[in-house]
Parts: sequence; structure tokens; C-alpha cells
Amino acid sequence: MKTFSTLIAVLLFSTAFAQNSMAQYTGQKIMENVYNIPKGNDIQGELTMTLTNSKGEKRVRKLKQYIKDDGNSEKKIMFFISPADVKGTSFMNWSYTSGKDDDQWIFLPALKRTKRISSDGKGDYFMGSDFTYDDLGDRHPNEDNHILLKEENVNGVACYVVESKPKESGYMYSKTITWVSKENLIGVKREFYDPTGNLLKILEIGRFEKISGFWTILETEMKNVKKNHSTSMVFSNVKINTGIDDSRFTERSMSLGQ
Repeated sequence: MKTFSTLIAVLLFSTAFAQNSMAQYTGQKIMENVYNIPKGNDIQGELTMTLTNSKGEKRVRKLKQYIKDDGNSEKKIMFFISPADVKGTSFMNWSYTSGKDDDQWIFLPALKRTKRISSDGKGDYFMGSDFTYDDLGDRHPNEDNHILLKEENVNGVACYVVESKPKESGYMYSKTITWVSKENLIGVKREFYDPTGNLLKILEIGRFEKISGFWTILETEMKNVKKNHSTSMVFSNVKINTGIDDSRFTERSMSLGQ
């Protein structure tokens, strides 16, 4: 049986070790780890997007999504399957590990052409949802200054809480605050603040699980607290590392709707 003095020594050592371990984690390092979390070479599945307005009225949209990562870039393409008013619309995003700005395109069947999203247009909302085009991209951690604010639990998940402020002026958000799971480095919650510093939107991850050995986000909700409008995304029938061909991620594929 340990003596009281031995127990005190063990407690002090454990506390010092924990403090030293935390000192190794900075906001920058945490967000780099989030950015670099293994996702597999490719992933595909079906998306159900539900838009809910301030009256509780809902609009449901069905999509197919494909993602491929070759180590230098991550390519994502989304095809709207239903309802009829959005069927045939597609969106494509290319993100780069070098930190280069994302390239984005949208195909609108009514216009029968693919439109490139300009830098100025990335702050626009995507297809009436609460996600901007920029939100659908993959922001590089070197674009922001990150500070580890604290640690706390969110819905029973132990998290690091990191504040991120853009390095460039004129960005659409003055800052974001992200709750990052200590266990798997998934950002389980994020707050977005408008240019005046007021809370604008809250993104929450409702469900995630391991598929083929990779942590995968399956349910998300973005809520615009100013408009009392929300968008939920449910990712289903997920398949990882099936060998998606590069031809899937082209403007031609967008126009064909597949």
C-alpha cells in the first residue's frame, strides 16, 4: 500500500507530465493535425441535404458525392439528383496541400454551362444552403493564426478549443472557434463570426464513425443564428478506397451529371 507521501509524489508527477504534454500542443499544431487526418485515397456516397427555415419548413435534396486525394490535391464533386428544380446541378472543388487557393466550379443545367467560382463569389451561399462556397472547400491551416484557448467537453467529447483568425484582411469571417476531439482530431463543433465580430453560424457534427479504418463524418448541421435557418447533411452508403477514376473530376463529368 502506497504511503500518503508517495501518493502526493505520484499526483504531482502526473500533473507535471500532463502540463508538459499540453505545452507541446499549440493551436497551429492541432489544426495541422486536423487538416492532415487520414481519410483514405478516395471516398464516395450519397448525401441528403435538408434546409429548414425559421418557420420549420423543410426542403430535402439528394446528391451523390465523390472525393479523391492524391497527396497534392483533394478533388471533390457533388451531383444533385433530386428534386427536379435542382437535378443536374453539380459542384466541384479542388483543394491543394500547398496552400494555394481552392479552384471551384458549378454547373447549372438551365444555363447549360460550367461557371468558375471567383474569389469574390466564394462568400456566396451554396444553392440556398447555410454553407458558403468557401465552407465547402478545405481551408489550409497556414491561412490563419491559431490560438489554443482551453479544453472542455462537448456532448461528452473531450476537446481542444482553438480560435483561428485569418491572416489576410477582408475575409468573410473575422474568426472561427473550433472544438477538436482529443481522441480522433475531428472538429466536432465550429463557430463562425462575421466581420463585426458577432456570432453568425454554428456547425455541429452529429455523428461520425470508423469506416474501412478511417474516421468519417456522417452527419453535420450548419445553423445561421441570425436568420434562424439551418442546413443538415447526412452522408450514407459510404465506400472508401474503391479506386475512383480521375475522369470523374472534370468539367465534362459535371455537364453529364455523373
